[in-house]
Amino acid sequence: MLTRRLFLTGVLAAAAAPQAALAKPARKPFVINPVFQPQYVSFDSSYAPGTVVIDPRSRFLYLVEDGFTARRYGVGVGRAGRAFHGSAKIGRKEVWPRWVPTQGMISRQPNKYARYAGGVSGGPHNPLGARALYLYRNGRDTYYRIHGTTEPWSIGRAVSNGCIRMINAHVMDLYARVPLGARVVVI
Repeated sequence: MLTRRLFLTGVLAAAAAPQAALAKPARKPFVINPVFQPQYVSFDSSYAPGTVVIDPRSRFLYLVEDGFTARRYGVGVGRAGRAFHGSAKIGRKEVWPRWVPTQGMISRQPNKYARYAGGVSGGPHNPLGARALYLYRNGRDTYYRIHGTTEPWSIGRAVSNGCIRMINAHVMDLYARVPLGARVVVI
């Protein structure tokens, strides 16, 4: 009986083999470099607690806790010439925000962005991801955002149209910690 069971198992496995050979290979799951995971770090700072400090060159965002500590997150930043510089305030916060490409994005890459000129509703396939913090300067929207992304592999790179990208789970954590009116400084 055991021999018959082994034989049948082998026959069934052989019959399934051609289908397995035709199946698409499984995608490797994305794993973020541990250096870009949220973590508390030493941060000698003259910034007030609650200030968001972004260092685009090192691809990190810091939420200042006190004069010596910050919560650090890995980010994706704007390509050269498209990044926000200076200081701003969080003027608006949105859960699953609606996305509309800027006129500059549409004129630079019409084949990619013109079809979205009317905007994209919030949700898991929206380029702004799960949360967005809108940067305002002098009471006006700068059109720069700290937001989630549908492209987590872009964290640690200069790839965006100027905004600061974060892993969705990370931007959700930051969103919960940062109030409206918080200061943001891009160094």
